[in-house]
Amino acid sequence: MNFADTEDIIKNSKKILIISHVNPDGDALGSTCALYKAIYNRFKKKADMCALTYLSPVYNFLPNLTLAKHSYDTSLVYDLVITVDVADIDRICDMKILFDKAKTTINIDHHKTNNNFGDYNYVVPEASSTGEVLYNLFKNSGWEIDKETAICLYTAILTDTGGFRFDNTTENVLLAAADLVKSGAKPSDIFAYCYEFKSKSYVMFQNYCISKAVFTGNEKIAYTTVYKKDLEKFKAKEDFTEGLAEQLRAIDTTDLAFVVKEIEPNKICKISMRSKKYDVAKICSAFGGGGHARAAGCTIKSSVDSAVEKILDEIKRTEYEK
Repeated sequence: MNFADTEDIIKNSKKILIISHVNPDGDALGSTCALYKAIYNRFKKKADMCALTYLSPVYNFLPNLTLAKHSYDTSLVYDLVITVDVADIDRICDMKILFDKAKTTINIDHHKTNNNFGDYNYVVPEASSTGEVLYNLFKNSGWEIDKETAICLYTAILTDTGGFRFDNTTENVLLAAADLVKSGAKPSDIFAYCYEFKSKSYVMFQNYCISKAVFTGNEKIAYTTVYKKDLEKFKAKEDFTEGLAEQLRAIDTTDLAFVVKEIEPNKICKISMRSKKYDVAKICSAFGGGGHARAAGCTIKSSVDSAVEKILDEIKRTEYEK
C-alpha cells in the first residue's frame, strides 16, 4: 500500500484540511501532526489541521500541534479533506459539512469498524494504530520521515499500544518504532510526556473513580461510574477519565472493564470498554459504537444506572452467543 494513487491529488490540491476525531487521543493528534509535516516536506505546502474539542496538555510537546484549530468556517470548500484515526464519519461532528463538500476525500485509519467512507481509503485493521498505517504509507511511498514526523508517529504508536503493552504490539510495530528512533524520536522523553506528567488533581480523580469500582460476574467484570458532579468536584478535564478502564482491566481477576461517564444527567452517557478476552467492539456495536476487539466505546442515551444495566445485559447476551 502506498500513496501512489493519491499523491497527484495531494500535490494539486491548494486547500487541504486534516481532521481527527472528537476528543482526540495520542494516535489522533500524533497522526494529524505527522501527516501535516510529511505533506509539507513532500510538497512544501501547509495544510489546515482541525483537532476537535479539548486537547490534553499532555500532548503539547507534539511538533506543530499549536497550529491546529478546534473548528473551521463550514462555508469553506476544500480541495482535499483527509481524516485520520476516524472510525466513523460522525466522529468529526460539524466538520462533516466540510468533508461532504470537499472535492476529494481520503480516509486513513486502523479501526475494523471503519466502512471506507472516503473517496480513497487506507484502512488497515490489523495495524496497531493510525500512526503505524501512516508510517508504512510514508516508507512504501518514499516520503521523508524527519525528526518531527518521527516524534509524532512514535507518539501515535506508543499511545495506541499502551506503551507497547497491548496485544497489538507486533514485530512490525517494534521495527517501526526502532526506525522512528533512528529518525530522531527519543523514547524516554516521549514516554515521560505521555505518561509521567500528570497533575495532582488528575491522579486524585482517578484514585477516586477506581476506589468506587464495582466487581461482578465472579469479579471477571469491573466497572466504575463517573458523574458530572464528580467531574465538577475535582475540576476534571476531558482527559481525566482516560486510562481508567485500562487500570480496571489490569486487575488479575478482571476479563472485561468499562467506564460509564455521564455527559448529560439522566440523558447521555459515554462508555469506554477494555477486555482481555471479550470482543468489546461487538458489544459496543449493539449501541452504535465500535472500535477494536480489546478496546472500544459507544454512547448510550440514558441515565448512568440504566446504561450500566444495558451494558451488563449485552455482555451476558454476547457471552451466551459464543
